[in-house]
Amino acid sequence: MIRFEDVTITYAERPVLAELSLEIPEGELCLVVGRTGSGKSTFLRAINGLVPHFSGGTLAGRVLVDGRDTATHPPRELADVVGFVGQDPLAGFVADNVEDELAYSMESLGLAHDVMRKRVEETLDLLGIAQLRDRPLATLSGGQQQRVAIGAALTAHPKVLVLDEPTSALDPGAAEDVLAAVQRLVHDLGMTVVIAEHRLERVAQYADRALLLPRGVVGEVGEVLAEAPVAPPVVRLAQVAGWRPIPVSVRDARRRAAPLRARLAEPATEAMRTTETILAARDVVVRYGEVQAVRNVTLVVGAGERVALMGRNGSGKSSLLWAVQGSGRRTAGTVTVHDVDPRTLKPAARRKTVALVPQQPSDLLYLETVAQECAQADQETGNPEGTCRKLLDGLATLDPDVHPRDLSEGQRLALVLAVMLTGAPDVLLLDEPTRGLDYPAKAALARTLKALDSAVVLATHDVEFVAEFATRVTVMAEGEVVADGPAREVVTSSPIFAPQVSKILGPWLTVADVEAAL
Repeated sequence: MIRFEDVTITYAERPVLAELSLEIPEGELCLVVGRTGSGKSTFLRAINGLVPHFSGGTLAGRVLVDGRDTATHPPRELADVVGFVGQDPLAGFVADNVEDELAYSMESLGLAHDVMRKRVEETLDLLGIAQLRDRPLATLSGGQQQRVAIGAALTAHPKVLVLDEPTSALDPGAAEDVLAAVQRLVHDLGMTVVIAEHRLERVAQYADRALLLPRGVVGEVGEVLAEAPVAPPVVRLAQVAGWRPIPVSVRDARRRAAPLRARLAEPATEAMRTTETILAARDVVVRYGEVQAVRNVTLVVGAGERVALMGRNGSGKSSLLWAVQGSGRRTAGTVTVHDVDPRTLKPAARRKTVALVPQQPSDLLYLETVAQECAQADQETGNPEGTCRKLLDGLATLDPDVHPRDLSEGQRLALVLAVMLTGAPDVLLLDEPTRGLDYPAKAALARTLKALDSAVVLATHDVEFVAEFATRVTVMAEGEVVADGPAREVVTSSPIFAPQVSKILGPWLTVADVEAAL
């Protein structure tokens, strides 16, 4: 179905993919893995002709999809064959509401109205978004937008579905639902699916084969992940325990884990520390028209605490962060940082008091180069030249002359985080900070945040990052707090929010913990 014949893709004389030859047969789910910047997105965009017709660059060799050469068939001539969902769903929307967006691709193909109506209903049910059909796209949460984008690609009934980080904004339950739906398309309809995803713990068990970039190695999922620089916890645990063949699902790992569980004692119980209160948000209410997004939430955070806000999409996490930061809507309640309400501060002073990194970090980037962004951060905060750059180097290696818009999602996040940390805020708020980050990058982020004296509150669906980073977990549902306590206690008691190691070995949370105990 998909064939790469000696493909080399070059941007500004720098090869992103070199001499890549492989074939993905019909009805296979292929998982594309590799470090950030290894060429995964370029590979995916070559499948539907976005590379080189839209993205530019030089394509040598041939890419064939269902017999069509992408060099001579631009994306519009592949629309009936390839459905594509990018990292940023909002950037790909063309309509105003959910139902119109689902119908747009079919309108472009000239399908009959009764066919369109039937497929829209099927897709709404398949992805569990029927209740959103009349909602404006701009009012949806990031996870809801991602499901709509996948649905818009599916309604055209393509032979190939290409997904770039399809679960990055989804809560664990929603991610399982979407991936289960994708698996049904593969098994029941013979659709060919190609997925690039950093949260491999969610996807690996569904894949038939894996492709490691930039090397171009294709093979069994477990074997490819075992030699990759990025791998989910279950694979790393298997390597520590010496299991062969390498399991990629929790189920397979549990079958082998009894001897390992017997060797491990119970981990030490961690009590929540009492520290000086920095942030006090009490009885916060956020209302948008008739929708009450946050309902009388109280959140008190002390110095050095690292709090993870968890909960399904639309539970009010982002609304709470913006209300705490001061520039977002707050209908009722009080918020103080060291007894000062952030809403009363001017932007520069507010950023030093409570800084927020949003879901779309690029919203805060407006200069021409990485170096200019760093220099501006130093100047605005009154820090010595090079302060921001030093923080950035601890998170990622970026060319100082590159335009921020040309960075990957993970690289833009690293830049914005460095800009925000330059002001040494008392409270740091992060909304889905691990989107676009691979495992080594997330480990670097965790180390950076752990070293801060600031109170840190982040909203995330990344249970593996929570296990590595958080001292405390607060779970929200329908705008209310439904659980709040030490991270280990909260996540191990939930089948949805438990990390892979916990599902295999009970109270243990991370591979590093297990390795140290052994």
